[in-house]
Amino acid sequence: MDDVFKALSDPTRRDLLDELFREDGQSLSALEARFSMTRFGIAKHLRILEDAGLVATRRRGREKLHFLNPVPIRLVHDRWVSKYAEPWAAALSDLKSRLESPMEKIFEIYIKTTPERLWAAITDSEIRSKYQFGNTLESDWTPGGKFVMGNPKAGEALGEGENLEVDPPRRLVQTMRALWGEDVKAEGTSKVTWEIEPVGDSCHLTVTHSDLREGANEQLYGGWPMILSGLKTWLETGEKLTTPGSIMYT
Repeated sequence: MDDVFKALSDPTRRDLLDELFREDGQSLSALEARFSMTRFGIAKHLRILEDAGLVATRRRGREKLHFLNPVPIRLVHDRWVSKYAEPWAAALSDLKSRLESPMEKIFEIYIKTTPERLWAAITDSEIRSKYQFGNTLESDWTPGGKFVMGNPKAGEALGEGENLEVDPPRRLVQTMRALWGEDVKAEGTSKVTWEIEPVGDSCHLTVTHSDLREGANEQLYGGWPMILSGLKTWLETGEKLTTPGSIMYT
């Protein structure tokens, strides 16, 4: 977490995160135009934010786009803030989500585990329920196969989709249609991509939630930071994350 605090200590880097919060997926040129600083200076600050995991990047043609990654900030919240001010923090988080209108959301996290254990945690329904609000995910995990998301406390399916790509233990791509309420049903189908990259004795996990309409309901993507925090906690400690949000449906 030292890298996160170091990155956040500089006001320009905080301003860059604010810009990505305002409009996700910006190029270096677009960000440079909003600051009275050289292109080299902006690029240097972005590299520090990338190294801290606060910014994720994706290539789109010739351009390198930058996305805000809230997962490291969520980990700080889970470690300290939730013990003292969960209601206030949750209210501010909800306000942040209401102000966002993303087309694509990218979440990154490093977990000390093997690709095989991480893949199993993603695809094993019983393990999945330990970090995803008690929800199960049933599938045969074959390309073209279907999956259904459920919960023992729900009387019907909470979500459904299709496995587009299944490449263990590296990559999983699925369509996703939320079914837990009429408001999210109206959003239609989006896409979730899980990418696992081994890094030493750890894994770099990237979750990309795409094909979201502009102004999509925050329920579709707002839970990812807590889900990934719970996944990291489970794999590294064998314990469940016990912040109020993570256990609200268990």
